[in-house]
Amino acid sequence: MAEYKAPLRDIEFILNEVFDADSIWASMPATSEVNLELASAIFEEGARICENELLPINRSGDEEECQFENGNVTTPKGFKEAYQTYAESGWVGLGGDIEFGGQGMPKMLTVMFEEMLYASNTSFALYPALTTGACLSILTHGSQALKETYLPPMYEGRWAGSMCLTEPHCGTDLGILKTKAEPKGDGKYAITGTKIFITGGEHDLTENIVHLVLAKLPDAPAGPRGISLFLVPKVLVNEDGSLADRNSVSCGSIEHKMGIKASATCVMNFDGAEGYLIGEENKGLAAMFTMMNYERLSIGLQGIGLGEASYQSARAYAQDRIQSRSPGGAVNKDQVADPIIVHPDVRRMLLTQRVYNEGARAFAAYVGMWLDMAKGHEDESTQKKADALVALLTPVAKAYFTDRGFDATVLGQQVFGGHGYIREWGMEQFVRDARIAQIYEGTNGIQALDLMGRKVVANDGAAFGIFKSEVEVFIAENKEAGDMIASLQTALDLLDESTQVVLNSAKDDAFAIGSASCDYLDLFGLTAYAFMWAKMMVTAQGKEGDFYTSKIAAGQFFFARILPEAHAYAAKVNAGSDTLMSLEADLF
Repeated sequence: MAEYKAPLRDIEFILNEVFDADSIWASMPATSEVNLELASAIFEEGARICENELLPINRSGDEEECQFENGNVTTPKGFKEAYQTYAESGWVGLGGDIEFGGQGMPKMLTVMFEEMLYASNTSFALYPALTTGACLSILTHGSQALKETYLPPMYEGRWAGSMCLTEPHCGTDLGILKTKAEPKGDGKYAITGTKIFITGGEHDLTENIVHLVLAKLPDAPAGPRGISLFLVPKVLVNEDGSLADRNSVSCGSIEHKMGIKASATCVMNFDGAEGYLIGEENKGLAAMFTMMNYERLSIGLQGIGLGEASYQSARAYAQDRIQSRSPGGAVNKDQVADPIIVHPDVRRMLLTQRVYNEGARAFAAYVGMWLDMAKGHEDESTQKKADALVALLTPVAKAYFTDRGFDATVLGQQVFGGHGYIREWGMEQFVRDARIAQIYEGTNGIQALDLMGRKVVANDGAAFGIFKSEVEVFIAENKEAGDMIASLQTALDLLDESTQVVLNSAKDDAFAIGSASCDYLDLFGLTAYAFMWAKMMVTAQGKEGDFYTSKIAAGQFFFARILPEAHAYAAKVNAGSDTLMSLEADLF
């Protein structure tokens, strides 16, 4: 049976000691009433619901899966009751807009809670995650009438949300989608088409589901510039907010998947369904990306949560399982063997898991901090800086969190040996559940292209320069803090040099961006983790207690054993495109 306890001490350390979140929240009107005492109470209650309500139905949900019959989807036993408890406790609207019934908590806080959700039950977590993202798009781009009608019951958890982009013939290339929207007058549209891979497209957890659907109006421009976004409810809504007739939306089937089996992944059919325009005509892709960018960070948190759950189980197993003697001599002389945690290779796996998880958790808080500033800081120049950093760092967070999160779950499974391959221990479920996070909400290859092409090359490295300056300021302020500062400077130099190489080669090589992008993202993510580990080690220096001693030791492992990979990533970025593109396609 898998083990998981919310890492509340580490969360407190990151928010309170590393980032001084109290001061950040106090500096902005929208978050001025939030403090660490309130945050601590939220985390403690969040840990309770995750550990006691969601974790116990994680494996059973995986075994039972969602069921489909006659267009209806039934979630596994216990999910409906757990969701009702979750919704009634106000968790769906935790970060929602106060005007429409949300609680208005800052992103620095909500990313920590979302990690707990994904760690305890990833399939369950996806239902409220899609609702939260849909709410954000409606809030940002919807009319006042749509906001007033749909946001309150969604924040309450009575209605859910879904995101309908992908079609059988198009995923990444949304410009060729076929779903149509015909104007009917009175601000209504008839939506017709089929969408696939729709998370939470149909289920039995809520009385209504609000679909955000990409479609094309008649005579719309070709390609992405001709896409509009529509709100299409499963059940139509009367003027007084009560539910009316069922809309012409149906679930055709659900997918049978490698993991996240208790999350309904649906084929959705829209047969002249009534919908309402969100934002402007032919500008739907920008409106949908408000939701997509939220979901991308959220899915990154899935990688952290599963990596943490895997680590905790592997750590407990390594401390309990006895096999062979320590190379340094018997540790438990009264037993026939020592616990496997005495062996260097087991420690390598556990420490690698740990530094991935804790580096990611700090970086999630860092990205959350800039999201909060982009939304609520009163200084315009700070807002612009925050917007640029959020755009730059979001693809890094989504891809690097999920790549390293998957690696962490595989390492955790390996610690268990043969038992890691057996379902009852739960480790193989973590691996299966983590794998999808590298694929959906834009594959990690697409995230790398977005980072390299749109976020670095397109602005000639200006956004990267902002991040570089942030790291340089930290290095300058902490030159005497230890060897890790010099190591961080080396990694930053490699990243800077690699950035310049691609900026130069992209001028006359059409394949330069695509050839460098994945290795560049790995180099960027590794450097970002080094930045976070240096901040954590500086914070922990000189403080007494096992927590700080352990934090510094883990950081030393990161800088000695993980960060040197930066040299390899830089070498691959600098290798250019020839070795990828010279082989003719029919010779593969």
